[in-house]
Amino acid sequence: MTSRLHVINEEKIFSNNLSSQLNQWQLSNSGFNYNVLSVFGSQSTGKSTLLNKLFGTSFDVMDESQRRQTTKGIWMCKALDIPLLVMDVEGTDGRERGEDQDFERKSALFSLAASSVLLINMWEHQVGLYQGANMGLLKTVMEVNFSMFIANSNSDNTEKPPKTLLLFIIRDHLAITPLDNLRTTLTNDIENIWNSVSKPENLTEANLSDYFDLDFVTLPHKVLQPEEFDQQTLRIRNNYFSDKDSKEFALKPEYHRKIPADGLSHYLETIWDKVQNNKDLDVPTQQELLAQYRCDEIASETLKIFHNRIISVKKPVEIGKFVPELGKVMRDAEKEALEMFDDIAFRYAKPVYDKKREELVDSIRTTLSPLYISQVRNLHKKAIDNFKKELHTRLKSDSYDFSNVVKESSQHHIETFVEQANEITLQGTDWSYIETLEQLKLDIDTVSAECRSEELLKLIKQLDRTIQKEAGEFVEVCLNHPDTDMWDKVLGRFNALLDRSKTSYNMKASKLNSTQKEIDATTGSLLRRAWISLRNKIEEQCSEAILLFRLRSIFEDKFRYDNKGIPRVWRPSDDIELIYTDAKEHTLQLLKLYRSIQPQDEEKVFSYPQLDDTVQDIIRVSDEEESYNYEESLQVLGEAKEAQLAARFKKDADAIYVEAKRSVVSSISKIPLWFYVALLVLGWNELWAILSNPIYLTLSLLGLVTAYFVYTLNLGGPISTILVTVGKEVNRIIVEKMVNLQAETRDTAPTGTGKNSDTLNADTNS
Repeated sequence: MTSRLHVINEEKIFSNNLSSQLNQWQLSNSGFNYNVLSVFGSQSTGKSTLLNKLFGTSFDVMDESQRRQTTKGIWMCKALDIPLLVMDVEGTDGRERGEDQDFERKSALFSLAASSVLLINMWEHQVGLYQGANMGLLKTVMEVNFSMFIANSNSDNTEKPPKTLLLFIIRDHLAITPLDNLRTTLTNDIENIWNSVSKPENLTEANLSDYFDLDFVTLPHKVLQPEEFDQQTLRIRNNYFSDKDSKEFALKPEYHRKIPADGLSHYLETIWDKVQNNKDLDVPTQQELLAQYRCDEIASETLKIFHNRIISVKKPVEIGKFVPELGKVMRDAEKEALEMFDDIAFRYAKPVYDKKREELVDSIRTTLSPLYISQVRNLHKKAIDNFKKELHTRLKSDSYDFSNVVKESSQHHIETFVEQANEITLQGTDWSYIETLEQLKLDIDTVSAECRSEELLKLIKQLDRTIQKEAGEFVEVCLNHPDTDMWDKVLGRFNALLDRSKTSYNMKASKLNSTQKEIDATTGSLLRRAWISLRNKIEEQCSEAILLFRLRSIFEDKFRYDNKGIPRVWRPSDDIELIYTDAKEHTLQLLKLYRSIQPQDEEKVFSYPQLDDTVQDIIRVSDEEESYNYEESLQVLGEAKEAQLAARFKKDADAIYVEAKRSVVSSISKIPLWFYVALLVLGWNELWAILSNPIYLTLSLLGLVTAYFVYTLNLGGPISTILVTVGKEVNRIIVEKMVNLQAETRDTAPTGTGKNSDTLNADTNS
């Protein structure tokens, strides 16, 4: 949303700030690449609201509870993302001005002279009315249109003035009366007004379409149909003012007044003076006109040279780089430009020369002001960056006083900032860097606090990583050998680790000038983080998979090994059921130790510190640490999870038990001796045939030896791979030979057939 300007106030005085406001809107150098639009309509019909919706402007809107005049005079604002200047004209037929309709006529004439498009805002129920539809005002516009723009034309002049688009926006359209019917009614009314207007003798046959184009669009009710209203407003913006390829695009070149943007301010001021004087236009003298033209021309050339002079420093400054010689470059460029202007322009009318020189100075200062602001920002950024670097560099040393480091470094960089900011401040300007200097001081304090917090946090994280590493090792060792004092061992080693970490932290935190209160607060945070890390390691070691594996290992050690650690070889005389029951009950008893963290020695219980509010001001506390529940963290296994683990363990134990029972059964089951006697009797002939035949015996021995080596050296896989490869290659060669043979046969068959045919034909002829 852009700022607005009161171009003509209620006292009919033209604003002197339009030129600077155009610079602020970044339109001064747009040439003809801009347009002007004005809105007409009765008072309190929502003109300002419509413009704000259409163009993203910031005009004041009416308080509907009072329904009094909101827009007084003429306001101007730039449309959002469109090179379009929008003028909000005071509403017509207002009770505040009563019978005084002079301003309405003058504002209408001013808008006509300035605008490419006149947007006429009316309600649907006003269509067909004379005053409500502003027909009287339109008649005045058309009459003076001739006197202002066409009166000086003659029959030999073929150039026509630019046309004007009258865009009627019909509000609160209920779609009962079609738009075509409303268009017809309004068009007939406007043509009747045109026909009744007095025209110059040489333009009595002029048509309305020669000077005005008409277009009509409707809008739904804003209150009753807000979504449809917003959609239609967006469509009008896109089709009429944004999309140049749209058939409905309103900002066409034929409507442009052909006034360059840099001359718009003077042009509008002149037009308002003409409108104010109405009949006898106050035309400047030829001398003043020449002075204005030449001074503008000289100033334009001067500004070109000035811009070329500073272009080398403009871009680096705008992209955030600090230019050391910027102050000297700005002063030299301004001095050179003014001397060049004075050498030539002083010969012309002094009032015009003085005014144009002031405008040139304002233009130069307006151009340099953004560079100054950007350079001051760059100085601010440079000071902060250098302060951070110096602070971090000096904090890396083994011995330092944090407060002295901050004080010395901040003072140095603030003095450097002031010195460099004074160097780029031009005399005679109201430029100031005080606000940025105050912000720099605040930012330095913020950086110091952040650096201190970062150092503390870095220290805590470093200790936290050490705690995580060491805790992970002894937690795994202790939990892998569960017994009644398992948690005493874990917490004992954990407390010893915390004592070492606290000692290391207190020593290093003292270098940051931390008070005892701050050390106590951050130490509490360190202890909380350490407990969370320990608890995470315990949770990791008590996961379902790891704990189930651990239970099975304990059971197997108890079940498969005797008291001396010797593996059991199950015999039929062993009481497997009793050993199984003892091992299972022993393992299930150990499972109960994992339920919660309960040491036998109360002195080893961890004292979980409460979170102090001071920690929030010193270091960043994570949400997990802030909302952590210590009492709940003591519970490792829930009842449901413990029951599930016990059930799964029993299944694994049952499987091991069944396996042991099967090994006993398999050792009992043996092949009977009579089977081998029968095998020898029935296979004696075959065995004797092999033993009595040297060839069979040799082949059999070779086969047995080969099989032995293949099995021993594990060559079965490679040999099978080689055989498969050889088989494929043999198959490929055979197929290739057969294909070639078939091809040779097919090639020789036609020749033999032809020869036999010739012989047969010869015999037949004989």
